[in-house]
Amino acid sequence: MDARLNFFTGPTAPKAFRYLMSAGKALKDMPLPAATQELVALRVSQINGCAVCIDMHTKEAAAAGETSVRLNLVAAWREATVFTEAERAALELAEQGTRVADAAGGVSDEVWAYAAKHYDEEQLTGLVVLVSFMNMVNRLNIITRQPAGNYEPGQFH
Repeated sequence: MDARLNFFTGPTAPKAFRYLMSAGKALKDMPLPAATQELVALRVSQINGCAVCIDMHTKEAAAAGETSVRLNLVAAWREATVFTEAERAALELAEQGTRVADAAGGVSDEVWAYAAKHYDEEQLTGLVVLVSFMNMVNRLNIITRQPAGNYEPGQFH
């Protein structure tokens, strides 16, 4: 499969993508556990069906020491016993924040309160921005049919 657009060529796309890459770097530096960031990015990408982001975040998480068991169970995290309560709260927030059309009210007060039990305000800000960022990047990749499978850990960071 060939991508419909190359975001790294032309006069406009590279400039815009420099800003996106900078935003992605800033997200990596937020005070949220790296494992949580990768699990959330992976779950949002699974929901949206973004193969290139699933490829990227699976490999980044594995390179950072995440186990294959946990990575394989992200799609069914509710039934899995390998995630902490804080990770479960982050994954639930990520799902409701991604499935906004399915959940007419958006993120419920109950889910927000559960996340707030595990994360401080700065970490919650990071989670919200990460979920939003991943949804945007997923859509860019899906619309332009970016191919998956060749990502190397650290390639964009």
